[in-house]
Formats: sequence, structure tokens, C-alpha cells
Amino acid sequence: MTTKKFYITTAIPYVNGSPHVGHSLEYFQADTIRRYHQLLGEETLLLSGADENALKNVQAAEKEGLPTQEYLDKYSKIWHDIYNDLGVPLDVFQRGSDQEKHWPGVQKLWNLCFDNGDIYKKTYKGYYCVGCESFKTEKELVDGICPEHQKKPELVDEENYFFKLSKYQQKLIDLIESGELRITPENKKSEMLSFIKSGLEDFSISRSVKRARGVGVPVPNDPNQVIYVWFDALNIYMTGIGYGWDEALWKKWWPADVHVIGKDINRFHTVYWPAMLLSAGIALPKCVFVHSFVIVGGLKISKSIGNGIHPKDLADEFGLEAVRYFMLSQIPTSEDGDFTNERFKEIYNANLANGLGNLVSRIAKLCENSGQEFPTVKEKKDFVDPAIVKHLEEFRFDKALEYIWEIIGKTDAFIEQTKPWSQKGDELTQTLKVLLDSINLISLNLRPFLPSTAEKILNQFEGPNIKAGEPLFPRLK
Repeated sequence: MTTKKFYITTAIPYVNGSPHVGHSLEYFQADTIRRYHQLLGEETLLLSGADENALKNVQAAEKEGLPTQEYLDKYSKIWHDIYNDLGVPLDVFQRGSDQEKHWPGVQKLWNLCFDNGDIYKKTYKGYYCVGCESFKTEKELVDGICPEHQKKPELVDEENYFFKLSKYQQKLIDLIESGELRITPENKKSEMLSFIKSGLEDFSISRSVKRARGVGVPVPNDPNQVIYVWFDALNIYMTGIGYGWDEALWKKWWPADVHVIGKDINRFHTVYWPAMLLSAGIALPKCVFVHSFVIVGGLKISKSIGNGIHPKDLADEFGLEAVRYFMLSQIPTSEDGDFTNERFKEIYNANLANGLGNLVSRIAKLCENSGQEFPTVKEKKDFVDPAIVKHLEEFRFDKALEYIWEIIGKTDAFIEQTKPWSQKGDELTQTLKVLLDSINLISLNLRPFLPSTAEKILNQFEGPNIKAGEPLFPRLK
């Protein structure tokens, strides 16, 4: 029997900056999705990469006084390594500068769209935001300023290739409204439908070699142009699994089962990308999960403000699983969530130290003091709680963890009600059996969210001799 596959991607960042705590949210979400599907017995693949063929990267390299490729090598490694630092093993990290495994697929996609009559060349004059790597219309600017980067776009006048996005307006509406192209949560889906229905315009998909400073994938049969960053970068989702260089591998994994992305790049993934794939006759991704942002102290994370906390620093100070728990439980799926050190410590102490950690310690101590031996608990590899399934299928990580913490609360209440420290004999044995069943249920449910913690609990209560150990989450002062 063929094992079912599940292919997950995270966003492909520009490498002109460093990861911050907001990025960890996306990586923990993707890893939780992956671990859940592994529990279902599916073969999974998690891909990310580096969007390297961008003017902003060239400018950043110049600012550091480094050759462009040396700069790209340096910063792409940082973005690659952050996954390992956060305990999120990547299967593929595909770089945009890879001429063997990326460029052929980009040119292949271009040729398919070109042959379908959806690429044409014209002279264009418009406002170009280097930060967004896209042209801006007057209505997208606020007092002539890009609202995302707070900078005035440069006026660009040149001949470029364009993609016939307008041709796919009604098709995209039909796909999204029918759910064939699933965009979740609902508010992000509504935003994109509203954007599409307001009227789609063809968009530029190339730049002159001169303006791109020679960096980028060459346009087939036109040595004066390189392929525009989004037409190039989005294709990393396919070239990373073989598109253009290993057809069998690509056919095994494509289409993506879910793209996990931030709300700032929703349009590119749910409008531009599907239209390009429709033009090329390629299957669309099944789902785009659009998460909101982590804000810090009520403010958006910004280089200018300097509030971009590095996730590894946070993990080194408080523990990786504690950071995972905060991001997955405290940042809602459909809206932004706030992070402060004070809030983090409050949640840590209440839910991890006093909640889960205290319950584990209490039950382990009751078992140890009983002097009894307990049956060895075998981990149920195929165990997935129906309530957890429902929440994870909707990417409601916060609701799934809320459900688990309800079990923790009910188990604590059961201990207070039964007072096992005053029981003996069969009565105590039956009470401890209920408590062990509950702690086993909690630990099994925790596996996709807090994998190391779940494993520690399962090992501690494995039997036959259960003993109290070190606190899972020592209380913070």
C-alpha cells in the first residue's frame, strides 16, 4: 500500500535581514502540522528556502561591502540554521541562486506561460518599492509612501515583460469561492476575494539586467532581462522538489498540501501564484494557510524600532518548548498576537509551571509514594484525539492546546476531589489508574505541539516504577 504524502512549505524570505521571533511562529506552526501528519502515518516533506534574486539583497551586500554571492551565502546560512536552532528539521532548503536545481525550473515555468500566450513585453512607467519588490499603484500608496516600508517608491520607466493576470480573474474567484483553492482563515480568504473582485491588473515579471545589477534568472531568449523576483521565488516550492531537474521527485510531492505564509504575502500566494500555475497547466496547491503577525508590546516588529527579538535568544533563556507553547497557544490564527517578556513569564508560570508541570509532578509523586508497580505504557503511534484533529485541520493551534489544558484542569480537579493521599489498597490503585490514563492522554495529545515535553512525560510514566523527577518547567521569578 502506498503511503500518503503531505507536503508543507514555509515562506521563502529575503536574506537581507535576520530572523526574529515572528518567524518562529510560522516555523512552529509548520512543524506542528508536519508532526500531526506523521502521527497519521503519512510521509511528510517540509521545505523552505532563500529568495536571493532581489535588488534589496544586492543593495544590502553593497552596504556590507561584500560581493553579492558571498553576502547571499552568509545570510542564507543564517536562515537555514534557524530551523535547526528552533528544533524544526527541514527536509529541503532551496536557494534562488542555485543554477543547477532552481534556474531550469524557473525558465521552464516561464516558457509554459509564454507558450500559452500569457507573457508579453511592453514599456512601463510606475512606482517601484524595492522593499516589496513590486510596482505600486497610486491607490496602494499613502501620501505617496509605501505603507509597508514607509518609503517613497522610485519612479521606474523601462521595458519589461508582463503576465496576463487579468485573464484569470474569474477563474480565481471560482476556485477560491468553491474551496478548490482553500485559503484559511476565513478573513484572509475574504480579503483576497475582495481584492480580486476589485479588478486584477497584469503585473511585471521581469527587470532589466542593468536595474537588477546582473542578479537573477535570465529570461529565455532575451539577454537584457532577468525574471522578476516573485515569478522566480514562488517557484522554489516546485524546484526544491525536483521541478526542472527531477521529474519523478516533483510528481511524487506536487501539489503542495499547504503553503504556510504570513498575511503580508497573501496576495502573491493566493492570486499571482495560482494564476501562473493555471497558465502553465500545473496543479494548484491544495491550501494556503495565512497566519497573522506577532507584535511586540503592541508594535509591529520593525528594523527601525529595533524590537525584533531573536528567537534563539528567547529559547536559550526560557527553553525551546516554552517558546513553542507561547507561540502556538497565545497567537490567534486569524489576528495578530502580542508578545512581551512579562506576558511570556505570566503564561509560562500559569500554564507550564503551575499547570502541566505541577500536574506531572503531583501524579508522579503519588505513584512513587504508593509503593506500587505499574504496567508499562506503550505509546500508541496511531493515536490522534478527534478534538485535536478538528482543530489542527483548521490550523487552530490555540484551540487545540486550550482543549489539552482543559484535560489538565479536570485532572487536577479529580485529584482534589478524590484525595488519593488519603486512600489505600484497591481504592488508591483505581484512582492512580485514572490519573495515569489521563496523563497518558495529555502526553499523547501534546506530541505535535511540544514533542520533547511529551516524550519526557511518556518516559517518566512508562513503568513499572514511576518516580518524581526534576520539574518539567521550573517556575520563573
